[in-house]
Amino acid sequence: MNKRQLGNSELYVSEISLGCMSLGTDKEKAKSIIDRALDAGINYLDTADLYNFGLNEQIVGEAIKGRREDLILGTKVGNHFTPGQEGWTWDPSKTHIKRGVKDSLQRLKTEYIDLYQLHGGTIDDPIDESIEAFEELKKEGYIRAYGISSIRPNVIKEYVEKSSIASVMMQYNALDRRPEEEVLELLGNHNISVLARGPLAKGMLSSKGEEKASKKAEEGFLDYSYEELMAIIKKWQDYASDDRSLTALALQYVLHHPTVATAVFGASSLEQLEDNLSYLKASPLTEQIFGELQSMTSPITYQKHRS
Repeated sequence: MNKRQLGNSELYVSEISLGCMSLGTDKEKAKSIIDRALDAGINYLDTADLYNFGLNEQIVGEAIKGRREDLILGTKVGNHFTPGQEGWTWDPSKTHIKRGVKDSLQRLKTEYIDLYQLHGGTIDDPIDESIEAFEELKKEGYIRAYGISSIRPNVIKEYVEKSSIASVMMQYNALDRRPEEEVLELLGNHNISVLARGPLAKGMLSSKGEEKASKKAEEGFLDYSYEELMAIIKKWQDYASDDRSLTALALQYVLHHPTVATAVFGASSLEQLEDNLSYLKASPLTEQIFGELQSMTSPITYQKHRS
């Protein structure tokens, strides 16, 4: 598995990585998925303290016991909750971040977190205070690098200007090309990497795309009409071949841009995991095919959180 450097950090992550939110609460099943992913060469696992209110971190921590040195571990902070109780509140304060890391370390059964990310963010946050907390955690050795998970241009620009973030996690796929219009170039110019989540566009770009798209299109997806979305998915299906699955194609699309360090997919079963691992056997994506894929979708831009 090829690896790419995560921004200005010392971390090198596999080109495809496992988002752990979809693992579920069956510990043995989750462990089998994680073990298979690691055996296949995936080295980045992404979780968050909010997933199942801490239970996801516990499950991941148990699953990687004895394999900690084999992987890069990422989690997130910023949502204040009490285990066992419903609901949470947004809290990007220095106090919460520094308390949160210790809770995550305990649940993950590890002494350090490779990539600690702010799980969201608004322009009204005490951003300087949040950055100070992450910088102190680096110096104290609790984390190796930090980043944010956000699609808000105004928040991203603040962190680009004021912090030493290594990464930004954001939704990016061939249907949601909003990062291409302004964010990827900005981050690339500052040596900050993107962790692309949702690379399969809720499954619409996978081998089961037409079935998924018929459901999602009725609900609405970004600015696409039902007819537009279904037409795109049908064209997308034409690119399936013996040497490249549609899932592999979707992953290759987001990884085509050098600012993207890894495509983070979710898997709730070994079958879904194997579908994503088909990326490893796919023939390289040519510039011609990339251009054809890009031309069939819309270059949508971010309309909110501009200033």
